[in-house]
Amino acid sequence: MDELTLDEAMEELVSAEDFLGYFGIEYDPAVVHVNRLHILQRFHDYLGKAPLPQAEDGRRAAYATLLRQAYLDFVQSDALTEKVFRVFHMHEPQVKFVPVSSISLSKPK
Repeated sequence: MDELTLDEAMEELVSAEDFLGYFGIEYDPAVVHVNRLHILQRFHDYLGKAPLPQAEDGRRAAYATLLRQAYLDFVQSDALTEKVFRVFHMHEPQVKFVPVSSISLSKPK
């Protein structure tokens, strides 16, 4: 993959292990196995917020830094604490009160 541009390589990478390997980031397979989707989503979130250089070498370095941070987030914490996915931000089910007086039956005519 060394002969590919950064954009081409990014299109070829499919797993967290692929990304970490491509950017030369050492990782614990046990951490990645449990958190792979969370790591990739956090990396995506970081990319969306960071100002990225136009030059490919600068972007490559920025991507590596952001991916390393995304991985370390889950080395130092866990998915329940980090709450990467929207489902973790949902509130408890809401209980709605419907008074009996508001319920009516309409009989077919």
